[in-house]
Amino acid sequence: MEDRTKMALTALRQILRSTEENSKTVMRETGLTPSQLVFMHLLEEAGEQTAGFIASRMGITQATATVLIHKLEALGVVRRRKGEQDRRQSWLSLTERGRALLAIAPDGSHARFHEQFSALEGWEQLMLISALERIATMLSNPNETVEISAEHSEI
Repeated sequence: MEDRTKMALTALRQILRSTEENSKTVMRETGLTPSQLVFMHLLEEAGEQTAGFIASRMGITQATATVLIHKLEALGVVRRRKGEQDRRQSWLSLTERGRALLAIAPDGSHARFHEQFSALEGWEQLMLISALERIATMLSNPNETVEISAEHSEI
């Protein structure tokens, strides 16, 4: 195996290890998975929203969002209500328990990443996003498609 390939794989293993350690810490302190926590942070930031809005912000499918919502509702941290004009639409909001959990949740690697990534120049952010999307495509199952955002095409 070429040295650069080994270096890239080592970096990926470090990312995975850090993410796994962060997941364990979040679970231990809040009982939530990092995905659930991110979902709740986005919901807190956006206020009452639809599942589709939060799913698109997270870059997940509607089906994945539905699974997250069911688990968060069962934990009593998210509340769902039917739309007044369109009864087929559901609006999500955090419960008091959800807000309390967010207040004690550790910042973790997502917050550190956000802080440091936001400090980068725009072109550096786009370059990293492009590289990460390329890696996701390289590692994905050949039978599944990886959704790559068109908004990054200016690189």
